[in-house]
Amino acid sequence: MSGKSWNRLLAILLGLVLIIWLVVPFGMAVLWSLVDPDKAWSYPDLLPQKLSFRRWSEMWETTNLAVAIANSYMLAPIVACATLLLAAPTAYAFGRLEFPGKPVAQFTALLPLVLPGFVIALFFTALLNRIGIYNKFLGIVVGHTVLFLPYAIRILSVSYSLVRQDLIDAARDLGASRLARFSAAYLPVLKPGILAALVIVFIQSIEEFALSFVLGSPDFTTVPTILYSYLGYNFIRPNAAVVSLILVVPNIILMLLFERLLKSNGAVTLGGKG
Repeated sequence: MSGKSWNRLLAILLGLVLIIWLVVPFGMAVLWSLVDPDKAWSYPDLLPQKLSFRRWSEMWETTNLAVAIANSYMLAPIVACATLLLAAPTAYAFGRLEFPGKPVAQFTALLPLVLPGFVIALFFTALLNRIGIYNKFLGIVVGHTVLFLPYAIRILSVSYSLVRQDLIDAARDLGASRLARFSAAYLPVLKPGILAALVIVFIQSIEEFALSFVLGSPDFTTVPTILYSYLGYNFIRPNAAVVSLILVVPNIILMLLFERLLKSNGAVTLGGKG
């Protein structure tokens, strides 16, 4: 087979995998969310007998979904900004400096990623109670910030390592201030990493369940806590499909917007050729 044939075959296989992995589950979620409450969708029906938006309206009217959405989208930007600010000094040290024990420090910074979410949640509950923080919103903000610091540190470390030292030296030799050196040498390279860290932490905060559930329930609810309530003992698939779409669709739009922003920045900046 020629090179073009192999490329075509790989493209077809990739398309099939994409359809099976993404399109089919998303399409099933849409169908389940539109199942009319009066007409159950069950075997041997291939498609629902009747479609309607009654599930959506009932979920909005009979649950605190609106409050949960407001809570989730109030938490996420605060967590994203706090995480980015706290991660920046550590990421600078990992990306620009050499010091004894650096590999150990880098490994230690990533440890929260391997710990189970409920273990971290239980630890934070005890810790926050001991230091006197009883506000659920503040507790979840602190918990999410610590939980997602490794993502921001890792992304920003790579961005800092891509900054060219000769540009920094040239700006310094020309008499540029610290702020001017940062704007000229650091910011163009860091901008994609900053955007990536913000978006990833934002999405992770919206989708996080364990810590939000342990620290916030029953007074402070988020979209994932409502979703998991329909996936637990009282499993109601159409209602769960409605909540899952409300949780996933905005994140997909955000990721597409992020991808567009990255393309607009240009790939040459990442390669250090700007």
